[in-house]
Amino acid sequence: MAAISTKQRVLDVLKGLPEDAALEDVIERLCFVAKVERGLAEADKGQTIPHADVKQGLSRG
Repeated sequence: MAAISTKQRVLDVLKGLPEDAALEDVIERLCFVAKVERGLAEADKGQTIPHADVKQGLSRG
């Protein structure tokens, strides 16, 4: 299956927003989608932090 182009991903995000969405809403949604996709790509590469390590780090603070 071919990867979706960035342009098509942006168009899909825009289609999912309400007609009266402000420019700030568009930017916020695009940033959110980019961060989620980046996180998923990192997870696919095994570049994650084990849950126990995160939990231990949070309990220190």
